[in-house]
Amino acid sequence: MGSTPPTEPSLSTAPSVRHVVAALIVQSGKLLICQRTKTQPMALKWEFPGGKIEPGEEAVEALKRELMEELGIDADIGPQVANVHHFYRRGNSVALRFFLVETFRNPLENKIFNQFKWVSPQDLPSYDFLDADKQLVQQIAAGKVI
Repeated sequence: MGSTPPTEPSLSTAPSVRHVVAALIVQSGKLLICQRTKTQPMALKWEFPGGKIEPGEEAVEALKRELMEELGIDADIGPQVANVHHFYRRGNSVALRFFLVETFRNPLENKIFNQFKWVSPQDLPSYDFLDADKQLVQQIAAGKVI
């Protein structure tokens, strides 16, 4: 008898990759960081603003949309400065693309976060960031990124 060929995992059981964009918004040498609310997944963790890339959307377009939705700003998206692929224990992963944002229009408006604040790069590690952001936070604090 021949052996049975291995089967591909079904879409319902295959690990998924979420494609996400985030902004490193810099003003006067400080970065904007945002804290999730108590009701969001990974409650009260700190992160950089951004979100999921929708089907058919380009990364820059997605980030402009997310920054308008979350902070009410019309941002000029600069170069991509980091790329992180983070794997979670349950097998899912997130592919994060970080872009520099140095200029934007409209005043910042907190539309979805518990709070946001401007922080010096060297102070970033003192905040409880999402696991997917922690390596980048260390690199920024060490002056290796931006």
